[in-house]
Amino acid sequence: MIPFSPPRIDQKIIDEVVAALQSGWITTGPRTKKFEKQIAEYTGVEKVLCLNSATAGLEIMLRWFGVKEGDEVILPAYTYSATANVVIHCGAKPVLVDVNANDFNISLQRIADAINSKTKVIMPVDIGGLPCDYESIMNLAKGSSALFKASNDVQQKLGRILVLSDTAHSIGALYNGKKVGGDVDASVFSFHAVKNLTTAEGGSVCLNLPAPLNNEEIYQALNIKALHGQNKDALAKMQKGSWEYDVVEAGYKWNMPDILAAIGLVELERYDSETLPRRKEIFDQYLVNFSKKDWAQLPVYKTGNSESSYHLFLLRIKNISEQQRNKIIQLISEKDVSVNVHFKPLPLLSFYKSLGYKMEDYPIAFDNYSREISLPVYFNLTGEQVDFVSNTVIESVEKVLAEK
Repeated sequence: MIPFSPPRIDQKIIDEVVAALQSGWITTGPRTKKFEKQIAEYTGVEKVLCLNSATAGLEIMLRWFGVKEGDEVILPAYTYSATANVVIHCGAKPVLVDVNANDFNISLQRIADAINSKTKVIMPVDIGGLPCDYESIMNLAKGSSALFKASNDVQQKLGRILVLSDTAHSIGALYNGKKVGGDVDASVFSFHAVKNLTTAEGGSVCLNLPAPLNNEEIYQALNIKALHGQNKDALAKMQKGSWEYDVVEAGYKWNMPDILAAIGLVELERYDSETLPRRKEIFDQYLVNFSKKDWAQLPVYKTGNSESSYHLFLLRIKNISEQQRNKIIQLISEKDVSVNVHFKPLPLLSFYKSLGYKMEDYPIAFDNYSREISLPVYFNLTGEQVDFVSNTVIESVEKVLAEK
């Protein structure tokens, strides 16, 4: 049995988690704060806030910016539901746009077409770990400032559309030679169990907002919002004589505990030296194995100015239907190989259908989805297993193609 994406849990991680348990401090504390600082150093941003999920990271930024009913947020139709759900939570409207045909990322032209006076945020998504064209997206946001209508002090200070990047897949990816995280106003990583770098559950917000906005002040405000609106966290309250606190807003419960940060500290320490190189090796091996198959559309994971984090190997099969793709997956699974599909576009989901979104409005997103199969990529996957997966996929594809 070859699983799809198990986490790397070895003795080093176990020891660090045990150390956290034995420290007597298991909720948000010194390990979480250390993890935040190390991510900030890794990505080159001023401040990072760690939370219990990337979803919380996206929502906290929308709420900080004051996104509300009557506002619109532009995002790709091709993404996981969390990207759109947080917009719904705020009472705003997700404006779905189509994606590129060569990769899975949001179309710049479709963003430009969708911007209007109600647009408050653009949320690009790095599908599979390949960075979007951040520079062009930022230029679209800046170039549309005449259309932007600020409805609060924060929006007035920024003076334009906020670019909030869903970088859930792309920690360690490169854009213009730098680590992803500081390319737009704010970027949100996921540390869910299946991600390249995991804390079991968790996420972080990298703050990169321009003056006159102050990232340190925003970080402090977000900490309050993430912990019930309380102006002191547990660590601060434990200082001698510092028990007293206030609640200054009706906040949320989104903080990351130290037990989870302990996993992340080990993961980050060896990320560039062990995790990313191994994932790249697996991608390269798949590339060799499938490159001679004329039915294989190989994923883009390197361009002139970007390099993927090697999160998902998004194989597309040329000239097949969704039903044929599903039959191929069934044949693969019968050989005890776990594969996946990333993602079911939002207009195919019952909730978003009920809101009036129609799949036929996003033909490229549907075409990409209908032919896509995600292959296993994880640190402990051996070269022999990569070959076994490849051969299983090839046999299954060619069996279905032969039935045409």
